[in-house]
Amino acid sequence: MAAPGQRVRKHIVVAVAIAVGSGVLSGCGVQTLASYNAAQSAGATALVQQQAPDGEKAAPVIDAIKPDAAIAATVPDAIRAKGLTLSTSVGYPPMEIYAPDGQTIVGVDPAIGLAIARVLGLRLTVTNEDFNAQIPGVLTGRYDLVMSSMSDTKERQAKVTFVDYVSAGAGFLVKHGNPDQIKAPADMCGHTLSVVDNGSSLMLAEKYNKACVAEGKPAIDLLRMTGDQDALLALKSGRAQLNITDYVVAASKAADPKEGVDAVTLKGTESPWGIAMNPQNKALIDAVQAALTKLIESGDYAKILQAWQVPALATDKATINGATS
Repeated sequence: MAAPGQRVRKHIVVAVAIAVGSGVLSGCGVQTLASYNAAQSAGATALVQQQAPDGEKAAPVIDAIKPDAAIAATVPDAIRAKGLTLSTSVGYPPMEIYAPDGQTIVGVDPAIGLAIARVLGLRLTVTNEDFNAQIPGVLTGRYDLVMSSMSDTKERQAKVTFVDYVSAGAGFLVKHGNPDQIKAPADMCGHTLSVVDNGSSLMLAEKYNKACVAEGKPAIDLLRMTGDQDALLALKSGRAQLNITDYVVAASKAADPKEGVDAVTLKGTESPWGIAMNPQNKALIDAVQAALTKLIESGDYAKILQAWQVPALATDKATINGATS
């Protein structure tokens, strides 16, 4: 056994080593115990800067986003400890798709979700879930956020709180270069339009056709198809001059040079899509809104949408429960 003097000396050396390694000693003297404890506490909740995964088109933008300490400080401790969990539903390009590895979820929704997490200094976990299970999942605490191309509606607002992050509507596809110069509904008169034979796109096509007839212009020839691929094929083969669909679907097709088509937005059809959260998580809702606002104001939000070739989805404000119907 070491002599008492030796034991004391050993502890002093260890204590000094810990103090130096932890920054307790400085050039101006010894740091107080209170400030040392505060520093240790801060280190235990260090802000995370999670990197974007392979296959994420907006990776350079996301990886350059720095945490905002003031906004991050508003995140509840329970969230800070475990990180954010985000639920989405894969299969709606370019909003949420699998990366080339077939496992990692990428797309507009995960990209904006990760950008928000970067601002908040949090780690983000993205999971694929059936769309109908997502609101129940966020209400039971299984997820913190739902970002799944989900429309903000008054009916859904009765259950969840939305932070609206894009404004999405209908669009149409034309052949690359738009040879018929179809830029608005009034230009559709007298042309053949392919559309899936059900849902909101057909309703829009019928509405535009009625307007053409009411104004004494040639009617739109509606070519009703059984699915999106058939409607697109009709356009590419020349049977139709345009194809109405969701704007994000149109943008996804136009982003592939092999398709040989351009996407055009249909103004006036937009409605907000929201990040759904449990209404009881008020502090998290406010933090997410603040983080998204910062991304919009910094221009990073617009860069993410541009990377995924859907700039028309941009909104200029992160509104809470913006839908009125």
